[in-house]
Amino acid sequence: MGRGCCGVGIQGARNFLTKEERITLLKEYKDDLEKEVQGIVERITELEE
Repeated sequence: MGRGCCGVGIQGARNFLTKEERITLLKEYKDDLEKEVQGIVERITELEE
């Protein structure tokens, strides 16, 4: 994602996001975390075989 949580970390990013923008960013961040967890689960399964 490259934005960190809530849009922090982008060079030139605005300081104040709208509520809708914060919600969107948090949902994207949550999706990224869920994908990471799925990748970890798959890797553990591969290693246990």
